[in-house]
Amino acid sequence: MDTFKFLMFLLIFTSCKEVKKEILNHETLSLNQEIAFVTDRDGNSEIYVMDINGENLRNITNHDSLDFSPSWSGDGKRLYFYSKRDGNPEIYSLKSDGSDIKRLTNHPTSDVLPELSPDGETIVFMSERDSLSRNIYLMNKDGSNIRQLTQNRFYEESPSWSNDGQKIIFTRQLRDSSDTSHAANGEIHIMDANSKNVRRLTNKIGYDSGAKFSPNGKQIAFYGINGTNWDLFVMNSDGTNLYNLTNDSIECYSPDWSTDGQWLVYTAGSKGNYNIWKINISTKERIQLTNTNGRNESPVWKK
Repeated sequence: MDTFKFLMFLLIFTSCKEVKKEILNHETLSLNQEIAFVTDRDGNSEIYVMDINGENLRNITNHDSLDFSPSWSGDGKRLYFYSKRDGNPEIYSLKSDGSDIKRLTNHPTSDVLPELSPDGETIVFMSERDSLSRNIYLMNKDGSNIRQLTQNRFYEESPSWSNDGQKIIFTRQLRDSSDTSHAANGEIHIMDANSKNVRRLTNKIGYDSGAKFSPNGKQIAFYGINGTNWDLFVMNSDGTNLYNLTNDSIECYSPDWSTDGQWLVYTAGSKGNYNIWKINISTKERIQLTNTNGRNESPVWKK
């Protein structure tokens, strides 16, 4: 075989191997990964789990109260969420099959939006227990040792861990004395997990929230206002190179990364009808995963 033919053979062989590798990776991802989300298809907000193609749905909370904001443990064995099943919003956990439910907080005010740290030991969450505003707290995974990270009059939300567990990103609402709007200006901030070195990452008009680090820690996805509509944005982890990923005519919000960093699962819709979609970061291919009336939202990809 001459050199040219050999090189062509090698190129084709290598390409086939890469294609096969991608197919195997996708099949492995499909087999092993799931998405948890909130839906009111049964009449009230429940947490469901489905595979990453939108199939094999199951209701894991199955309660006549309201359940919100699921978050996976790193090993995928438990989900953390908040619920009004005991009268006011409290944080709970349960196994991914819906068994072994545990209440983790017990306070007269609202405790919401839990997320377990990458090492599986600490939960970051939001609470109004200091009476100033909604601020960021930490607690052990069993609900013990609650401690406050932020303490100010600014409304905060959507805390999420960095991949190494050393930092927390979150939204802080900024408002000047002349601003009487409800949402004002929400910007993405980052701080050390001990609350030190708080700094602002975004500086754009409108409210930005729901920030999540990519699996490799190099990018952050979030949703924010684009004119009068919500869109998904992606930026580098230091706040640079920000761009609008969806630029859609309908509302897009609450993104979460696939484990390979190639997709974002998110909520999209309008006029009270919202469904779960996923979008490829590189190609912008979009795939609809649910198709019901009402609200399907807050999707999170199993780690």
